[in-house]
Amino acid sequence: MAFWFSESHTDHVRMDILVDEQLYSKTSNYQKICVFQSREFGRVLTLDDVIVLTEKDEFIYHEMLVHPAMAVHPNVKRVLVVGAGDGGALRELSQYPQIESIDLVEIDSMLIDACKEYLPTTAVGYLDPRVTVHIQDGLKFIRKLQDVYDLIIVDSTDPFGPGEVLFTKEFYGNCYKALREYGIMINQHESAFYSYEASAMKRAHKRIKESFPIHGVYQAHIPSYPSGHWLFGFASINYKPLEDLDAERWNSLGITTRYYNTDLHIGSFYLPNYVKDMLNSSR
Repeated sequence: MAFWFSESHTDHVRMDILVDEQLYSKTSNYQKICVFQSREFGRVLTLDDVIVLTEKDEFIYHEMLVHPAMAVHPNVKRVLVVGAGDGGALRELSQYPQIESIDLVEIDSMLIDACKEYLPTTAVGYLDPRVTVHIQDGLKFIRKLQDVYDLIIVDSTDPFGPGEVLFTKEFYGNCYKALREYGIMINQHESAFYSYEASAMKRAHKRIKESFPIHGVYQAHIPSYPSGHWLFGFASINYKPLEDLDAERWNSLGITTRYYNTDLHIGSFYLPNYVKDMLNSSR
């Protein structure tokens, strides 16, 4: 029997999705994990009743999380992915043969198991033999590391519950130390449209600016996320996201994408004025 899943975006706005069937619902030590089958978005993963991904538009999020950095950094060998229990970031990274190792740190093993069973087109990334999974708190994992990774991808949930520590100054500072000389950190940066996400976005940007000499924000349109307008952070020790983009090199790799391309890469860093004003005020 069909029913409606409802997610509140603000006290006055909500998103409703018609659901045909609930496929999975369990509560781990960290969060409530559910997978629904919907007519419009395919399978939908929610954590604590918040949409994390849908089969219809997850490719946008995961491509924008991975490929902009890979188009800038010419020699990524070692990658750390923090969060990303769904495996989508791993799937995109698996297209790059030059990568030697990928460490994934996810605190909730139950989430990984659920995604492997119910979201196989996303969790296919776990099949890559270069992937090593660490069931651990991301902050504790990275604290002791120095000069290890060329790329760190922070695919965190919203800044509450198990994802809260991944938005702290301490975490970003430890990411800086864990990167090699030309390393890049990418993080999901929330949205600027609704006040709750905008506050989290501004806090994250302020803390990243305090840790990294090069920092920027880029955008994508993800229909199932609040407002549809979502942001990502680009932080680096040496590489700049536009000046160091090597479109010819990246295009020659023949990477398969449905959303990302090197023209869009350039455009995604040109932000609306209201977002620029918020970022400039996060000091």
